[in-house]
Amino acid sequence: MRAPRESGQASPLYVFVVASLLFLALAFFAVGQAGATRNGAQSAADAAALAAAREQRDSFDLTLDNLGDLLDGELIPVFDGCSASHYYAGQNEANVVGCAPLDDGRWGSTVSVTSQKPVGNTILPGTENLTAEAKATAIIVPRCSYDPAEDVESPSPGSLECEGDVTELDPQLLPDTSDLFEVRLAED
Repeated sequence: MRAPRESGQASPLYVFVVASLLFLALAFFAVGQAGATRNGAQSAADAAALAAAREQRDSFDLTLDNLGDLLDGELIPVFDGCSASHYYAGQNEANVVGCAPLDDGRWGSTVSVTSQKPVGNTILPGTENLTAEAKATAIIVPRCSYDPAEDVESPSPGSLECEGDVTELDPQLLPDTSDLFEVRLAED
């Protein structure tokens, strides 16, 4: 007598496994697509915050009277550099939804953006109109320290020490703020 044939018994199991793997692959693709949209928004927020802080730094009117206080962190200029942030966010396919100078004792700006393009159609319902949001803070930090001259009759009002180099100040030719301060992203 012959044994019963068992061919075709595994077919439903294979179909189920293949369908499950396909669903998981599509779900991972959707998560990856959302992650890529979020990373793009974060890049836009970083660029916009750096641009706003750079505009703040470059627009400050540096004088001998405010140089020491500015380098010591005692003077925090309150200037809105947000107009530059809109351009850089737009270049990175995002819109600025919030921009403000810092009010926590640091010199810089915080910028919030939302992506212009949504996550798109995916296997997950409701993602077709979702956009990514991101926030970044850029701060302006001194590269130099100021040492005022002890002698009031001195031709120089003092000296700057920048990364190990000491330079006597010329009262008629102050350095540019971009030489005295760097702009960088903060971790908050």
